[in-house]
Amino acid sequence: MTNALTIGVEEEFLLVEAGTGRSAPGAARVLARARERPLAPGAALHAELLATQVEAATGVCSGLAELRDQLEGARAALGDAARAEGLWAVSTGTPVLPNAAPPFTPGERPARIGDLYAGVVAGYEVSGCHVHVGVADREAAVAVLGHLRPWLPTLLALSANSPFDRGRDSGYASWRMMEQAHFPGSGVPPSFASAADYDRAVERLVDCGVIADAAMTFWLARLSPHLPTVEVRAADAVVTADGPVLQAALTRGLVRAALDDLAAGREGPRVDDQVCAAAVWTAARYGIAGPAVDPVAERRVPAGAMLAALLDRVRPALDAAGDLAAVERLLARVSAEGSGADRQRRAAALGPHAVAEWLARQACTRTYRVPHAHQRIQEWE
Repeated sequence: MTNALTIGVEEEFLLVEAGTGRSAPGAARVLARARERPLAPGAALHAELLATQVEAATGVCSGLAELRDQLEGARAALGDAARAEGLWAVSTGTPVLPNAAPPFTPGERPARIGDLYAGVVAGYEVSGCHVHVGVADREAAVAVLGHLRPWLPTLLALSANSPFDRGRDSGYASWRMMEQAHFPGSGVPPSFASAADYDRAVERLVDCGVIADAAMTFWLARLSPHLPTVEVRAADAVVTADGPVLQAALTRGLVRAALDDLAAGREGPRVDDQVCAAAVWTAARYGIAGPAVDPVAERRVPAGAMLAALLDRVRPALDAAGDLAAVERLLARVSAEGSGADRQRRAAALGPHAVAEWLARQACTRTYRVPHAHQRIQEWE
């Protein structure tokens, strides 16, 4: 079996004041500075819906080493630009500290989205990590979505990195997912019979007036509205570049496994929509530290069992792509050191501002150490 599927990642970052750790509407200034620094071909930096956030997108990559280089290059450019403006660029699913509702990025579409969703989107400073896997055939891509449905909650649990909700511990590993659940159609996508069926489903949501246009859906996996890719949006923004590398490898492995099943005439498992919703909620609540829901078996299982099942599912694809050893190392690190939510809570032993500072220091580093309550912030690099 060969694996020639391309990959790319979009990461969202929150900008916070270096002095206070509270979000700050500096996106235009930071992007202007960061764009002076050359990025890899195809990579780009973008504004987001709110003026406190920015997005970094890699170009089309063929392997994990190339992807990591592009991720770290973009993180370094944003980090340096933010510091020059007295800010930090942090990678966390939700703001750690409370703040006033930030302004929208100027433009007709952000204004239209703000008007449509009103209070749901006011102050919606959540950040995610989106993985694109190249699948040019739209019929095949829609079929792949059906095979991905049972695994999306596990990808979320693995990435969980948003325990805080503007100054309080939410009790969740991914409060971002709870924020996103306020939008229509959030969660695991429905099953679709064909590309035409998929397009009709999106058009219905537009006709119902609950999404701004066909480029906006809130499903955790979808067809990209502008690229020939399957786009998986389950993950929180993750602390270091290790996170998106792991998400990309696992997602590509799932897509490869789905395509192989389709070529062999094997359909994806039938999973109940309500059980999928239960699995997403459980992943958001507990991350990898507690129970999970197996959408196929329709019962509670240990989160570790779902991670092991995910690795079994993608092992042949990872081995063929040369990614297996890297993924096993990254999964072992997460297992030993905890999720981003776990590490944020450990950092919080020194106060909420310490969490923001720790996140800023980690965002642009290649490796990290686990913070402990007795360590000084300066030692967490």
